[in-house]
Amino acid sequence: MGNLKTWLFKYPILLNLLFAAVLTCGLIYAVLKWLDIYTHHNEAVIVPDVKGLQIEQAAEFFKNNGLRYNVIDSVFAKEVTPGAIVEVVPSAGSKVKEGRIVFVTVNAMTSQMGTIPEVTDLSLRQAYALLKANGFERVETEYVPGEYRDLAIGVERNGRVLNAAELVPLNSTLVLKVSSGRTAEEMLQDSLDLLAPVEIVDSEVENWF
Repeated sequence: MGNLKTWLFKYPILLNLLFAAVLTCGLIYAVLKWLDIYTHHNEAVIVPDVKGLQIEQAAEFFKNNGLRYNVIDSVFAKEVTPGAIVEVVPSAGSKVKEGRIVFVTVNAMTSQMGTIPEVTDLSLRQAYALLKANGFERVETEYVPGEYRDLAIGVERNGRVLNAAELVPLNSTLVLKVSSGRTAEEMLQDSLDLLAPVEIVDSEVENWF
């Protein structure tokens, strides 16, 4: 032991190196322990299944599980209640660290909006396809008096004529007005002809049976 002390004092640089090594190891150990405490090492919570709940209801589940949340997006789904949660990231059932932020997507309170295209003087097929391409799924066709057959005249919603570039909800029912190629009188006569009773002829052939 005495020889060791003599040797260390004889070579002080080695003593300094040994002291530095011990100090470094101590610092690394302290930092690792601090990281374990700070990051809750080996501690995890389960992301709750909150799909279909309103954000106010889900907030209680997040709080009880030691989680935070952030609404990052909204979508529109007709089959989901407005304002309800449709997606969470990380997904429900995932193991995360306590205090983790869960990203939430909710269903919009109102339908997404779409732009009414200019359909005047387009063919029925073109106008219908253009409305569909703009995201409108409920498109009905109604023939009205006009000079040319199957020529689009305009678009209506709830009895009101819509202007091109107007924004309306995508879930609206639109009525595409199309020229019938006939006058109002001719269309009226066609309707009357359809309503006219069919005359049953009592022929000899029928009497034979």
